[in-house]
Amino acid sequence: MSSVAVGLATFMCVFSGALLGMLLRRALPAHHLSDASKDVVKLSIGLIATTAALVLGLLIASAKSAFDTQSTEIKQAAANVLLLDRTLAHYGPETKETRDVIRRALAYRLALTWPETGTASTRLDAPEMTPTVEGVEAGILDLSPGNGSQRWLQSRALQLIGDLEQTRWLLFGGIGNTIPIPFLVVLIFWISFIFLSFGLFAPPNGTVLVALLVAALSISAAIFLIVELDNPFAGLMKISSAPLRYTLAHLGQ
Repeated sequence: MSSVAVGLATFMCVFSGALLGMLLRRALPAHHLSDASKDVVKLSIGLIATTAALVLGLLIASAKSAFDTQSTEIKQAAANVLLLDRTLAHYGPETKETRDVIRRALAYRLALTWPETGTASTRLDAPEMTPTVEGVEAGILDLSPGNGSQRWLQSRALQLIGDLEQTRWLLFGGIGNTIPIPFLVVLIFWISFIFLSFGLFAPPNGTVLVALLVAALSISAAIFLIVELDNPFAGLMKISSAPLRYTLAHLGQ
């Protein structure tokens, strides 16, 4: 489910809860709305509201931290690709074919994950790239260093390609929604119940409706951000491809 759909569903559930509370206020007997009843309901809702606020804050912090980590890994991968290209360039002209493969592989990854045309869909899983990456490593292993400098450059290149393979599997091999849907459903239920209590004890006037509307929009926006950050390679807040495009522009120089 997309982040926009989750945000809209959250808004509908939360604001509908407030409207349902206003309807229940009219249907309930007077003694159900006594001061003693209100105090008990407020204590119960306070407990739920505290729990929901803590969970919501932790989810936002966790999603933002994961997004920043993956963004940093993309930048590190871009730097390692450029360093690998320069390392092979210093090794000698016999690495030109391997460097060309690296350039084509990077261009292919950009076209898959960050397509320039708006109609193309993002694709993270690219098993067809595995032989290419392993072929680059094999090409480096097949080099025959003629002196100490070339031996060091070969060792450095193997280290860089190993780091790139690890980053590739971490980023694209295990990508997926890390927030379980049942978890979000329970959180939205808590917040909807809180808004139901707001409507139950709030006077039905325009000011109250606007306040509840703004509050429902704010909560929905928070849920939208959580789901959006949880999917860093798609949506409105996807990780930037600028570091990889910069690297691609400077390969082979």
